[in-house]
Amino acid sequence: MSGLPDIEIGPFTRAQGSIILPGSKSISNRALLLAALSSGTTTLKNLLDADDTQVMRNALRQLGLSVTDKENHVCVVEGCGGKFPVRDADLFMGNAGTAIRPLTAALAMQGGNYRLSGVARMHERPIRDLVDGLRQVGAKIDYELQEGYPPIQISAADIQIKDIVKVRGDVSSQFLTALLMALPLVATEPVRIEVIGELISRPYIDITLKLMARFGVNVACPDTQSFVIPAKTSDAVYKTPGQLSVEGDASSASYFLALGAIGGGPVRVLGVGRDSIQGDVAFADALALMGANITAGEDWIEVAGVKHTNGKLNGITIDCAEIPDAAMTLAVAALFAEGPTRLNSIASWRVKETDRIAAMAKELKKVGAIIEEGADYIVVQAPPSHADWKSPSEGIDTYDDHRMAMCFSLATFGLNALKINDPNCVAKTFPTYFAEFAKVVS
Repeated sequence: MSGLPDIEIGPFTRAQGSIILPGSKSISNRALLLAALSSGTTTLKNLLDADDTQVMRNALRQLGLSVTDKENHVCVVEGCGGKFPVRDADLFMGNAGTAIRPLTAALAMQGGNYRLSGVARMHERPIRDLVDGLRQVGAKIDYELQEGYPPIQISAADIQIKDIVKVRGDVSSQFLTALLMALPLVATEPVRIEVIGELISRPYIDITLKLMARFGVNVACPDTQSFVIPAKTSDAVYKTPGQLSVEGDASSASYFLALGAIGGGPVRVLGVGRDSIQGDVAFADALALMGANITAGEDWIEVAGVKHTNGKLNGITIDCAEIPDAAMTLAVAALFAEGPTRLNSIASWRVKETDRIAAMAKELKKVGAIIEEGADYIVVQAPPSHADWKSPSEGIDTYDDHRMAMCFSLATFGLNALKINDPNCVAKTFPTYFAEFAKVVS
């Protein structure tokens, strides 16, 4: 399916089966960079093989690292002990936020000259808060086109941490993640980072901290807004754990879990479970609030229809600050719920691969949903009657956004077939998504 320019699929009435999830994008790109910065060789297992992780691997190779892809999603990284061999490079980062942001911070610590750019949409995604944080410690970073956005030029600079480093947390948690991973490289004394304002997507910070600990750096958290990085005890701050296995992607799990509710199930996802370090595993709790029948084990979650005798989910109001990516799946699942579903605290959708609030509102309206959108929320109500379900002739636009394509595959459980435009955009994180989807629907 995913090899076609556009696909028309559905309507489906049943979902049943099991899915082995690809590796987590968030864990994969963090682990790649930490392995590169560490001393020794790291073997990464179940690494996600998709556009975003290829961007990170290719950048690391340009920086002089040995990064070897092997069979069965294994990648072997020879660490550089914190100092990239190449000190002058022009790096193309595609539209991979999980690659450009932490790599920017790590490069600013190197004393070299680097340019980072991406696709047109990446040049619309903010990076100012990270740059401001790095400038506090002496980094020299210039914007090439528009102030606050890539492309950026990093120049050799004398990095000195003289005071508390402050960073905003209300636009993207990736800025804090980038500082947390990079500052240990230069921390001759303990370094305190303070978050200004709300810290969104806190579970993604927890992923960062747990992975840093696996590579030998333990960050203290004296309170919810502060992080203290220990002083380095040797030049090679990060030390390889030898091997690290990447969890299945909890964000990708959300589509199949929702299928298990909408399509009766049971649908089981393998590779992520109740012991996951990923925040998006909480999607299962949100789905349970909507009435889904959910069970979970250490590394699996299963959904078998809904509890209500009418077979429908129920609408909910929920704060999505900690599950911003998986919340998109809730928006489409709301097509199959009685009553409105309101998703709050999703302002970060506006600065993702596309403006996801605007895109989701427009495409949901195409299939007949009743929508209200605001700066940081969306309300979704199912089409009022069978006659109101629509199959737009122009198809569902995906905006070069992998999550739009995967989310709207769920809408094919409505009354009509749907055309999904540019399904290949799923290559960003889940290249085989539509093939896996086809295995469990009928």
